[in-house]
Amino acid sequence: MARYDKEHKQVTRQRIIEKAGHRFKQDGIDGSGISTLMSDAGLTNGAFYAHFASKDDLVAHVVAEELRTQIAQYDTLRPGRPGLEDFVRDYLSAEHRDHPGLGCPSAALLDEIGRCGDGTKQAYTDGARRIVDEIAARLTPEDPQSARGKAIGLYTMMVGTLQLSRALSDRKFADDVLDRGIENALAFMR
Repeated sequence: MARYDKEHKQVTRQRIIEKAGHRFKQDGIDGSGISTLMSDAGLTNGAFYAHFASKDDLVAHVVAEELRTQIAQYDTLRPGRPGLEDFVRDYLSAEHRDHPGLGCPSAALLDEIGRCGDGTKQAYTDGARRIVDEIAARLTPEDPQSARGKAIGLYTMMVGTLQLSRALSDRKFADDVLDRGIENALAFMR
C-alpha cells in the first residue's frame, strides 16, 4: 500500500473539491454520487474516505471553496460601483446562465443547500455573508453597513434572476429575463 506525503494528500483533496464543485453545479448534489465524483478526480471510490468523513463533509468543503473562489473574483473587478456594475452584467449573462458548472454555486445549488446539514448551511452562510459585505462595500465604501440591506436585495435579485432564466425553455424569454434583470439591478443600485 502506497503512502503519500501530506502535500500530495492536500493536492488530491483539492482536486476532489474542485471537480466535485463543477459536478455539483452541473448535475446537483443529489445527482452526483461518490463514484462519479471520484471518477471525475481520477481516483477510486476507496480513496474518498481518506479525504472526507462523508459526502456531507465533502459538500460543506465544496460550498466553502466555491464561495471563496467567487469572492476572490471581486478582486479582479474595477473599484467601487463600476466594478459592481461589471459584476452584475457578467453574472446575468447568457454565458453564465448556459454554463452552470462553471458559475455561481448559489444559482446552481441553493435549493439543495437548504436541505443539507448544518455544516453545509454554515459554510454557505459564511460565504454569502462575505459576498453581501463585498457588495455593500462597493455600494457605499465610506459606510458599508448602511448599504447592507440594499446589498442583500441586490444579491437575491441577481441569484433569482439567473435561476429563473436557467429554468425557461424559451430562449428569447430567458434572454429577456436576463436583460430586465440587469436593468433592474442597475436601477436598484442607484
